[in-house]
Amino acid sequence: MENAIEVQGMQKVFGQNTAINHVSFNVKKGEIFGLLGPSGSGKTTTIKILTGELGPTAGKVNVLGYNTNQLKTSAFKSKIGILSDNSSLYERLTVYDNLKLFCKLYGAPLKEIDRILRDVNLENDRKKTVSKLSKGMKQRVLLAKALIHKPDLVFLDEPTSALDPASMAQVHRGLQRLNESGTTIFVTTHDMEEATVLCDRVAFLNYGDIQEADSPAALRYKYSTHAFHVETFAGDRLVIENTPKNGEQLKELIETGQVKMMHTDNPTLGQIFLKVTGKELV
Repeated sequence: MENAIEVQGMQKVFGQNTAINHVSFNVKKGEIFGLLGPSGSGKTTTIKILTGELGPTAGKVNVLGYNTNQLKTSAFKSKIGILSDNSSLYERLTVYDNLKLFCKLYGAPLKEIDRILRDVNLENDRKKTVSKLSKGMKQRVLLAKALIHKPDLVFLDEPTSALDPASMAQVHRGLQRLNESGTTIFVTTHDMEEATVLCDRVAFLNYGDIQEADSPAALRYKYSTHAFHVETFAGDRLVIENTPKNGEQLKELIETGQVKMMHTDNPTLGQIFLKVTGKELV
């Protein structure tokens, strides 16, 4: 599959501080790729390099066929959407008028406003002035702004950090619909549940280094002990290794109706991150 993003040996140094340490990774066209890590791990710096806001100290970067020197061009900017800590809105305008303005800037038809308002669950708030919105609602308007022109590639830096669970689920559905229409999504987050639900592949970034990368399912399988955890109706909690010699024990528990609950040992992405890096995702 052709890549939307290709990074080889990318480094970013600020004075004596190395924010990104010669990382290499690819993002396939049409996938949702998650860059996961705690605050200060280099996630935002990576997005700023990939969108042309910062230049790398070393290494090669190619995004949608544009090299490092071309990432500041209007041709490249028209193909991407960005939600970052630098994103802003016109506080005195309504939600609708903000999106109307961005439609004109991006050359998107005004009918897209209704679609994107549904996707971010703001259909009934289009006439509200942005300055009167809650932080979470403003975040959803910023997300709508980034997606209004159906970009080929969208960069989302902690897109749901200020959202309640219901709004987060609504946004996830909107992003999945956008992805199904062909848009590649690059998202940074420290929310492991979000990454598990949303991402096709993830990479763990810690102190500027990528320390693991694969699909959430593959990582959970890789770091699983593959043991069976069994709770019986008698209240016993058993951990049974997944080996042929234990097959008879499991068979007996099931045939005698003792099993109340049983599951395999699949760690969460947060538990895997802690095991790989020794650091909590907070």
